[in-house]
Amino acid sequence: MSEPTPPREPPTVAALFWGFASIGVIGFGGVLPWARRMMVEQRRWLTPAEFTDLLGLCQFLPGPNIVNLSVALGSRFRGIPGAAAALVGLISLPMVIVMALGAVYAAWSDHPVVARGAEGLAAAASGLVVATALKIASPLRGQWLGIGIALLVIAAIALLRLPLVPTMLAMAPLSILLHAWTRRA
Repeated sequence: MSEPTPPREPPTVAALFWGFASIGVIGFGGVLPWARRMMVEQRRWLTPAEFTDLLGLCQFLPGPNIVNLSVALGSRFRGIPGAAAALVGLISLPMVIVMALGAVYAAWSDHPVVARGAEGLAAAASGLVVATALKIASPLRGQWLGIGIALLVIAAIALLRLPLVPTMLAMAPLSILLHAWTRRA
């Protein structure tokens, strides 16, 4: 399967707003899978490798990854207006939906159908996260050093229960040094 190529023209401010608005509404509860699909597969704003690189950068910044991603992508294509449009597009419609759902849930939370529906949504969101993780990891295919470092970080956080921030602060420079050393060798 060949990688989609980015379009020749960068997206407009309006396209950034509506693209991220669609992510916010469609990807409700877990937007990263929808963000990747929209940016890489549908609109071809980024290649899979560019998406993975940009997401990696955004994961080191404070705040939610998808918010950082919207600002970084909007800024990349249209500067401050693009960053603002992407951010407002991402959060405005979901904010209205969350407030409405919160009111409905407060009124009906004791109903068994509502409780089972919430459990089903949680299971679906978990499946989307796993599927997206596999897609995001695909650029690492064949890069054994990168795969090894990723597995080491997963083991440190998930199995050994080491704190995320110190683990990332230790592993990021180590990863950079190892990659630089292997390229020189």
